Amino acid sequence: MMTRTLPTYFISHGGGPWPWMKDQTNGAYDALEASLNAMPSQIGTTPKAVLVISGHWEERNFSIMSSANPPMIYDYSGFPAHTYRVKYAAPGSPQTAERVRELIEAAGFPAQLDSKRGFDHGTFAPLSVIYPAADVPILQLSLKQGYDPEDHLALGRALAPLRDEGVLIVGSGLSYHNLRAFGAIARAPSAAFDHWLQETLVSASPAERVSRLLKWETAPSARVAHPQEDHLLPLMVVVGAAGDDKATLVYHEDSFFGGITVSSFMFGNVQGSRT
Repeated sequence: MMTRTLPTYFISHGGGPWPWMKDQTNGAYDALEASLNAMPSQIGTTPKAVLVISGHWEERNFSIMSSANPPMIYDYSGFPAHTYRVKYAAPGSPQTAERVRELIEAAGFPAQLDSKRGFDHGTFAPLSVIYPAADVPILQLSLKQGYDPEDHLALGRALAPLRDEGVLIVGSGLSYHNLRAFGAIARAPSAAFDHWLQETLVSASPAERVSRLLKWETAPSARVAHPQEDHLLPLMVVVGAAGDDKATLVYHEDSFFGGITVSSFMFGNVQGSRT
C-alpha cells in the first residue's frame, strides 16, 4: 500500500488578524497570502488533520488542544473592532489529540490534553487563508516553557509518525520577531539572521542543520531577531519531525513592513511516497 508522507512547514504567520484587514495594509501581505494559498497544491492531498505549533501558546508541559469545537482567542490589542468578532470555525480533532499525547509520552515527556484552549491568531490567521472553508480539522500543540531547543527538536522527532498518518505538522511563528525593531531599523539584522537561517535549513546537511539550530543564539543578530524565541521554537519542532528531508524556501520578502526580511520553509518532497 502506498502512503503519502506529508511535508512539514514553518510559516511566518504575519501580524494579528491581517486576513481581515487587507484593505488597510496596502498589499503588505500579498506575498505571504500567495504562499499560504499555494500550500494545498504543494501538499497534494487533504490532510486528515492539521497540527499547529503556535508561537502564541506555551505551558509548563506540552499541551494539546482536544476540543471538538475550539473557541477563538483574540490574543492581540489595538486592532479594529470587527477583528474581535472574526470566526474560524474549523473543527478540532480529539482523536488526533489523543494520538499526539501518546507519541509525546512515549518519547519521555509529560503531556496533557486541554479541552478549553481555543485557536490563537498564530493558527486562525494563516489557516483561514490555507483552508478558507474551515473544513479540515485543526488542533494546536503548545511550546514548553524554558524554550529548550533540544526538547522541541525531540518533540518533533516524536511526532514524525503523524506524517504517515495524514496529519500535517505546521510550525507557526515568524523568522524575525522583534516588535521594538520594525521597519528600516530591522533591515540589516533581519537580513543577517535570515541569511543564516537559509544556510542552516536549505544548504546544510540534516545533521549540521540540527547542530546549528541547537546553537541558534550564536547566529548573526540572533537576539535582535528574537529577543524572546517563542516565534522561533515552532521551527525546531518541524525540523525534528522532518528528519533528513530537504528544506525548500517557500516564502521570502526582504522589505516586509519597510525593511524586514522574513521567510517560510517546507520540509519534504510532496511528490514522494513510501511503501
